[in-house]
Amino acid sequence: MGAAGGRGALLGALLGVALVTAATPEPPVHSLAEVLFCQPDMPSLGLAVTFDEEQLFWFDAPMLRWQPRLPDFPAWPEATEPPSELVHDTTLCQDVLEFLTAYTSKYMPMAEAKGIPVANVFLKRPLELGRPNTLVCMVGNIFPPAVTIGWQRDGVPVTDGVTDTTYTPVEDLGFVRFSYLEVTPQAGDVYSCIVTRERDNTSVLTYWVPQDPVPSDVLATALCGAAMALGILLALVGLALLVATRRHRHG
Repeated sequence: MGAAGGRGALLGALLGVALVTAATPEPPVHSLAEVLFCQPDMPSLGLAVTFDEEQLFWFDAPMLRWQPRLPDFPAWPEATEPPSELVHDTTLCQDVLEFLTAYTSKYMPMAEAKGIPVANVFLKRPLELGRPNTLVCMVGNIFPPAVTIGWQRDGVPVTDGVTDTTYTPVEDLGFVRFSYLEVTPQAGDVYSCIVTRERDNTSVLTYWVPQDPVPSDVLATALCGAAMALGILLALVGLALLVATRRHRHG
């Protein structure tokens, strides 16, 4: 009995450990990436540091300095990758690009990989007609990172109140870019975000029209009225069936 009881207790303890281990969630996996690209299009150079595909910093090559993605973000540590080291990396990237371009065009012609940009337009805050807000155009599936983003209101180009971000690399070897437009939505407005690839002169348009949401009290009243009307209709149908059944029996 003692040995059996000891084995039972041991098995119970092992089972408990196994259950605790199985129930313990896996620790989250995060990704910190630094992506450098160079290309014949503009921008000719790009460098960004991302965490879980969210851009933290980007390198301003003409100014030779790191820029935070958000204005209130801490400054880039000066001792980490000084600009002199990055200039060497960017020069090497351009030299490799020039060599590969000359080699493939002469000995091994290759088709250029391109992605068709996909744009989504949405408001930064809940819609209130007549209240200032911000329209966001999120453009994904960008490759190569060489597109321009423009805005129109009712078919007329808009440039005031526009802010564009740099390219953010993502895991599928593409890029994402955002454009922001300060707006005051009015009923009947038609906004459009236009994404253009300059090399082949193709554009993708995405429209956004303000739709004033129905107030909750109006929606509740409408639903109550619809439910009441449906109840009355079902009662009338039931009464008609009852009358028809009685007539059938008397006949």
